[in-house]
Amino acid sequence: MSSIVDDTSVNLSVNLGKIQLKNPVMPASGTFGYGEEFADFINLNDLGAVIVKGTTLRPRLGSFQHRLVEIPGGSLCSIGIQNVGVDRFIADKLPYLRQFRVPVIVNIAGESVEEFARVTEILSKAEGVSGIEINISCPNVKKGGMHFGVDPDATFAVVRAVRNATDLTVMPKLTPNVTDITAFARACEEAGADAISLINGFVGMSIDVNSKRSRLGKNLTGGVTGPCIKPLALRLVWQVAQVVNVPVVGIGGITSAEDALEFILAGACAVEVGTYNLVDPWVMIEIIDGIRSYLMEKKISGLNAIRGTFEA
Repeated sequence: MSSIVDDTSVNLSVNLGKIQLKNPVMPASGTFGYGEEFADFINLNDLGAVIVKGTTLRPRLGSFQHRLVEIPGGSLCSIGIQNVGVDRFIADKLPYLRQFRVPVIVNIAGESVEEFARVTEILSKAEGVSGIEINISCPNVKKGGMHFGVDPDATFAVVRAVRNATDLTVMPKLTPNVTDITAFARACEEAGADAISLINGFVGMSIDVNSKRSRLGKNLTGGVTGPCIKPLALRLVWQVAQVVNVPVVGIGGITSAEDALEFILAGACAVEVGTYNLVDPWVMIEIIDGIRSYLMEKKISGLNAIRGTFEA
């Protein structure tokens, strides 16, 4: 007779490289600020990790005004990686996060391979940083603005540079705006990535029929995020999980424990919750509780027993 799985016997922990997460739920970069913005709603210690907003070598003002509009099932946004820069992040933002017993993963961006490496080197010397998430959806200024994430060679180069610059966990974040995402996942793994997160937003646009102009103003296009992209993200996570041996983190339209469990069944070891944090600031805690309840109900002791068990 199988024993009843109680709360203490359900193991939600997962590993991302050197990082052990107490559970598989994290905020997606850019939707959680620097953590302090949500501290009135949830205890950051309850999360698997905190992923802060994109950080660059120097401060960035970001995109023009009209950065976000609602669309059916989600949002269209062009924030432009507005941030305080790596030095001020370490001086002003990181001290607050050090008081919590939760891994801090810093999403980084750059306009050249050298910038990615330099930001990584600086963060690696800072107390309290556990991992680096690489935003490879950035324009490579040395190649005419082509994004690092749409050229496998450029993807390999930036991941290898970051890998060589740190002993921290390295996790590239893939763009869906490519023909075959598995080629990019393989490039990341070959370059030394400890894990791979996917996906960033799809490129989209929205037009005001009265003004005949972009609803994002001068930004013209933006990233499509929210519940509407979940089926697309789920397929891409399933594809990538089949071709790499490193942990895969699923992102895209997650609003509930059931959504998160779909990604885990498809092969993800963890998930990031993005747009829905802006709708329901308690959603990540609800997802963690929901995953635990699911495992208890099914009398399953841990996530490893269900990861990747989707039957095609």
